[in-house]
Amino acid sequence: MIQLQIDERARRRNIERCKERGILLPTFAQMRNPSLIPADIVEELRHIGLWDVHSRNLFRVNWHNEPVERGGGFGPVNYLMLPRELTGTKAQIGGLVGKWFPTGAHKVGAAYSCLVPELVTGRFDPTTKKAVWPSTGNYCRGGAYISRLLSCPSIAILPEGMSRERFEWLKTMAEEVIATPGCESNVKEIFDKCIEIEKTRSDAVIFNQFDQLPNHLWHYGVTGPALQEAFNLMAEEQPQTSINLALVLFSSGSAGTLGAGSYIKEQFPQCKVGVGEALQCPTITENGFGGHRIEGIGDKHIPWIHNLRDTDVAVAVDDEIVIRLLRLFNEAAGKKRLEEAGIDRGTVEKLSLLGISGIGNLIATIKAAKYYELDEQDRAMTVFTDSMQLYGSRLSELAAERGPYDQRQADRDFDLLQNLSVDHTLELSHVDRRRIHQLKYFTWVEQLGKTVDELREQWQHYREYWGGLHRQISEIDSLIEDFNREIMG
Repeated sequence: MIQLQIDERARRRNIERCKERGILLPTFAQMRNPSLIPADIVEELRHIGLWDVHSRNLFRVNWHNEPVERGGGFGPVNYLMLPRELTGTKAQIGGLVGKWFPTGAHKVGAAYSCLVPELVTGRFDPTTKKAVWPSTGNYCRGGAYISRLLSCPSIAILPEGMSRERFEWLKTMAEEVIATPGCESNVKEIFDKCIEIEKTRSDAVIFNQFDQLPNHLWHYGVTGPALQEAFNLMAEEQPQTSINLALVLFSSGSAGTLGAGSYIKEQFPQCKVGVGEALQCPTITENGFGGHRIEGIGDKHIPWIHNLRDTDVAVAVDDEIVIRLLRLFNEAAGKKRLEEAGIDRGTVEKLSLLGISGIGNLIATIKAAKYYELDEQDRAMTVFTDSMQLYGSRLSELAAERGPYDQRQADRDFDLLQNLSVDHTLELSHVDRRRIHQLKYFTWVEQLGKTVDELREQWQHYREYWGGLHRQISEIDSLIEDFNREIMG
C-alpha cells in the first residue's frame, strides 16, 4: 500500500512553504469531478494559460478542461469518437484526449498523484530533497512541471533518443535533465541511473512511474470514471440504440493507465481490458526484447504496478504502421485521401490530437476489436495520451528520411489502415496472466529490491492488494483537505 505515515515536523514545513507561495492542492474527488473545485479558483483560472507555470494549474489536472489554450473553465470530458470509415471496424472506436492537460499530456496526473501524498504527510521535504522523475517521455515532463508548480526542485531522466521538443522544454522546467543511452525501449538504462543516483546522492528521491502505486491509483480514480462518463455521453447521443462498452485498451508503458481498466472492470464486468505493446519489443506476447519508435511506451520488463488479473488480451503493434499513419493523419496528401474516403474535414483535422503513442493505441484497439468480432452495438475506448503538438520534429525527420509524402503513398497507407489484421493478438488465459506476472520477479525482486512476498500478494491475494490500494483514495483526500485547511487557516 501507499505509505501515509506522517512526519509532523516536515509536514508543518511543507504547509508553511505552500502558504507562503499561495499553493492549494486538488483532491482526487476534484480531479474526477471539477464541479467540486471552489468557484474562486475557477475564476482565477480564467486568467491563466493552460501551460503557465502557475500553481492554480494543479486544478487543471483532469480530463474536463475546456479545450482552449488560455482561460478555459471546465466542461464535459474531452474525448474523440472516430468514424467507422476511418477505422474499418464495425464497432465505433474513441479515446480520451490528453492534449488539454497542462504540458499537453495526461501524465501530469500520475506525477501529481505520486508526489502529493509524500508532501501532505511530510515524507518528502523540498527544502532538502529533489524529486527525480525517470521515464521515457511524458511522465518526466509531467513530474518536472508538477514539481515546479509545487515549488519542489526536480531532476528529469529520459532516453537521449526522445524528441527534441521534450528536451528543449524540460530544460526550462527541471533543475537537472539527464539523458540516458538509447531509445524508448531502453528502460533498464533509466533504472541503472536511478540506482546510481540513490547510491551517490542524499538529496534525491526517486519517483519511478513503473513501481509507484499512486500512478495506478490516479488512473483508477480519475481516468476510469472519465472513460465511463464518455461512454455515458455516447449513450445519451444515441438514446434509441442499445450500446455496449465492450473493450478498453491501453499501452503497457508504465502500466499506470491500465489502472483505469480495473475501474472499468468493476463497472462493466463484461468489458475486455487490453494492453498494447510494440511488435519490435514484444515483452508481453513473446518475453522478448528490442527497440522501437512508438514514443510514450517503455518496455523490456513488466511494470510492478500492472495488475495482470484484470488484463484479457495483449496486442503487439508494428511501429512501421504507426509511423506511416503518423504521416497519413498529418501530411496534406494524407488528409486529402481521408476526405476522399468520406471522412469529414472536421474529423480529419482532429486527428492531430493523436500523438505517436495515441496512434499506437488506436491500431491496437482496432486489432482487438476485430479479434473479438465486435459489432455496431459495441464501443471500444482507448486513450490518446498526447498530440502532434509534441512531435513536429518527427514529421520533418521523416520527410528528410523518406522524401515528400505524396498521394500514392497516402493511398497505400489508407489501405493499410482499412485492412489491419488480427495478427500478434494474444487472448490471455489464466496461465498466460500468471506467466507474465511472474516476469516481474527478474526486474523488481532480483534487481530493484522488491520482495517475493509482495509479488505473491499481488497475484494470490489480488482482491485485498488492489482493492486495499483503491480504498486509499478517500484517506489521501482527507489528508489533502486537512493540509489545505491549515494552509488557509
